Amino acid sequence: MTPPHTTAEAHLRRMADVLEEARQDLARGGVPPTCLLPGLMRLIPCDAASFSELDISTRRQLNAQEIGDEDADLDMDAYWHWRHQHTQCTQVSRPHDIPETTQMADFRSVRELRRLPIYTEFLAPHPTIACVALPTAPNRTRVFQLFREDGKAFTDHEMTTLRMLAPHLYELYKDAARRRREPVHLTHRELDVLRCVALGMGTAQIAAQLVVSPSTVRKHLENAFGRLGVSSRTAAVARVFPEPEAL
Repeated sequence: MTPPHTTAEAHLRRMADVLEEARQDLARGGVPPTCLLPGLMRLIPCDAASFSELDISTRRQLNAQEIGDEDADLDMDAYWHWRHQHTQCTQVSRPHDIPETTQMADFRSVRELRRLPIYTEFLAPHPTIACVALPTAPNRTRVFQLFREDGKAFTDHEMTTLRMLAPHLYELYKDAARRRREPVHLTHRELDVLRCVALGMGTAQIAAQLVVSPSTVRKHLENAFGRLGVSSRTAAVARVFPEPEAL
């Protein structure tokens, strides 16, 4: 008779299942695979989770995924204004060659954080944050984050789970980024339309630029979306014209 799994063995199996689900999801084109956030929330109880990539020098958000708090209207101006108070964020933005795992409690108490504008104007209602920061280019951040509203710190067991997952999350990110960089076979006209989209043009402007009808522009976009496996203009531009530093 096979002995029953211990609690630790069951948890390791759940971790392996989350990673395997993400590997199966690579073909969908999300960078990182979009199923990772709900998977992390199953492993580590929290109220919301996100993945984001920021370019600090230009104050641009290069990539973002969120779950559990999709309706939140984040004020990025407040983030950039008060970012110096977000000690955890400034710490993980330092150059590093391997993933780094931290939580807000490593830097500030909940009581101290709640007094600061970075909390009241940006982080609220989440005073407890755990993150896995992946390596990236200088002056950029690339971070998975888990958020809690109750102020309860993440346990040693939960942080150990994140540390064990961290190198696998990085490999999954790199695999997804490589797939996005694979050659995409679009027609010349579809590429022309997407170049215009990348320049911020709307349908009417693209039609005038290419001397075609708006309906033709929409048809080219529809065809390009189908070839690329995406459903939005933003995703199509990211797929065809990825950031120069994708890994």
